[in-house]
This record gives sequence, C-alpha cells and structure tokens, in this order.
Amino acid sequence: MEGLTDPILAWGEGALRPLPWRETRDRWRVLVSEVMLQQTQASRVAPKWAAFVAAYPSPAACAAAPLGEVLRRWEGLGYPRRCRNLHAAAREVVARHGGRVPGTLEELLALPGVGPYTARAVLAFADGRPVGVVDVNVARVLARVGGAPSGARALQARADALVPPDRAWEWNQSLMELGARVCTARAPSCGRCPAARACAWRGRGPDPARSSAHASPRQPPYEASDRQARGRLQRALARGTIAPAQLAGAMGLGRAHARARRLADALVDEGLARRSRGRYRLP
Repeated sequence: MEGLTDPILAWGEGALRPLPWRETRDRWRVLVSEVMLQQTQASRVAPKWAAFVAAYPSPAACAAAPLGEVLRRWEGLGYPRRCRNLHAAAREVVARHGGRVPGTLEELLALPGVGPYTARAVLAFADGRPVGVVDVNVARVLARVGGAPSGARALQARADALVPPDRAWEWNQSLMELGARVCTARAPSCGRCPAARACAWRGRGPDPARSSAHASPRQPPYEASDRQARGRLQRALARGTIAPAQLAGAMGLGRAHARARRLADALVDEGLARRSRGRYRLP
C-alpha cells in the first residue's frame, strides 16, 4: 500500500467535517462520541453529544445520575443498551480508575460496552496513540485498496501498520472520512479519491469490501419491528409511567397486548425499564 499515506493526509487537511467531538482530546468526551456514533449518523449525534457532555462533563457526573435520567437525555438516538453500558462504564471508571477514563487498551476493554473499535478510538483520538481505528468505513477502504477480501484480524493489522506514529489522530480521522464520503458502500467516487493510484480495485470487478469483515449487514425492516416498538415505549416512558393495559397503544401495536407485554418485560430484564406499583417506568 505504498503511496497511500501522504495523499490521504493531504486530502484530509481540507476535507474533515467540523464535527464537535473533533475539537476535544478529553477521553470521556471522545468515549461518549464513539458510543453515540455506533449505528447512528453523525448529523443526528452532534446535538445530542453536545447536550450530553454539557449535562455530564465527567464520568463522575454521569455515574451520579440515575440511569432513568441518563436515558431521557439519550432519547432520540436509539439503541438504549448503549446508554445503559455507557452509564455502567462511567460508574466503573469512578469505582476503579479515580474518575478518569483509563488510557490503556486492556483497561478500556474491561469497561462495560467497550469493544476493540471503541477502545482504539479513545486511544487514537484522545491521546494520539499510533493504533488503527477500524470501523465499517475504514474496513471498506482497506479492503478495496488491498484488492481482496480480508478478515478482521488482517484488517486490524493492516490498519495498525499504516498509522504514521506522529499523526495518528489526523490519519485515522482522514481514513474514516474518506470511507464515509468518497469510498462509499454503494456509489464510490473513485475519480476523486486521493487513494486511487494506490488502490488495487478502483471500481473494477467484484467489490472486495462486500465479503470482508465489518461489511455492513443488510438491516431487517424497521417498520413494524420489535425495535421500533421498543423505541416507542422508551420515548413514552421518558414522559411518564405506563400501565400494562397502555403498553400496546404506546408501542403502536394495536391490540397485540401479549407482544407488548413481552417487549416491555424484556426492557425490564435488560435494566432499561422497571416495574413499580403495577406500572412501567424508567429505572
């Protein structure tokens, strides 16, 4: 992959979007942004991130708040398990790390809900550590440039090897931006890609990214799904308590009371809701 680093870094200097989390090197704020960005577009995350870190500027502030309050501030981002895990991680940081998000890969991976991608993102974007950050966009670029499908371990090794030691932040941000805006999944703009000369694929033949690790899976329909119903209930609970007889209506499930009760009880089991005095409420 010779001839890749300099063109992408030069391109990134003028191409990075002014996203608010790109202005911080605080580990907690970076961690919040990365958790929010999982399966959610940056445009939706930006205002929620700003409000969240204003309310909870430190792990201690988040840990001290009831989960129900934190879930209300999360409302609109979906996937509330992420919020529950972030709240649990904040409590772990307070209990085990003196209120400071740790700075080693092993310690970060031990936090609730923090996987290899998120841990490396914190190290690269907060501390400038020379580690590769491989999300779906970066994986797509690396698979196409390499010209062959790759597994997760090979992609991570390739990403780590490419990081310029003194420009880890710029490199990882530029590579992610390239995948998000130029080397896209459905309509890659090879003609304006700074990596075109180093790319083995260049839009010709089968796309190696489609059978590589981290390839975007086909999402099941959202309309009328359990996920949609659960999201509606979370929004309703953010406004107040719900009686069992009201669950189906709050979820838009008509008279499917058994399904509504099953989904509500699942939220309770996951710690995302609770039952009290015969009604459902946020924890």
